[in-house]
Amino acid sequence: MVTTVLIDLDDTIFDFRAQERLAMADMLTALGIAPTGKTLDLYHEINRAEWQRLERGETTRERLLTERFEKLFHRIGADASPALARKTYESKLASGHIFVDGAEEMLRELSREYDLYLVSNGTARVQAGRLASAGILPYFRGVFISQAVGHNKPSPAFFDAVFAEIGEEKRGESVIVGDSLTSDILGGIGAGIPTVWFNPGGQVPDPRIPATYTVSHLSELAPLLKSI
Repeated sequence: MVTTVLIDLDDTIFDFRAQERLAMADMLTALGIAPTGKTLDLYHEINRAEWQRLERGETTRERLLTERFEKLFHRIGADASPALARKTYESKLASGHIFVDGAEEMLRELSREYDLYLVSNGTARVQAGRLASAGILPYFRGVFISQAVGHNKPSPAFFDAVFAEIGEEKRGESVIVGDSLTSDILGGIGAGIPTVWFNPGGQVPDPRIPATYTVSHLSELAPLLKSI
């Protein structure tokens, strides 16, 4: 029986892609760079690749947070400061939130029956600002941000740290819910807990990272958890 649900934040509760584009557009404008759709799409590709490198242990968080802008400015030929871009972007990103459809209702419903814990690979300062603006912290019994934990998903060390704090006995009663195969689902597999892949876009599954369950809308979570 499931008593504990670990839930990812970005693109599971918050629509990070939409918020990323808004924050990037504001940052680029502040630096005198036109925020074209092509530039925003390019940044998204670079950023996603850098976070995947972090998950594989090929870079560090500090390098990632600045180098993604170095790579972007090099690709578009912009003479701008990556350090200033990082500072401006993080400030813009931390100031608001956009919910995934059904996220608030899902949290409200699940928190009545389960112990919810937030597990995110995001930057601590940015996530703290977004969570405060959204007002959803009361739904969670604990928040685990990889920067504060000292390990990133999907590392088993991240999940070991989570269960060391909430109780190792919880591992056998837990599931993880998230949109990322390489972070959430792979991490859950390594931690030995069932996984729920949130796949609203209908991505093709990766047979190398098999999720235990898949949902396409957050409203499917409550009935699924009751059936496990």
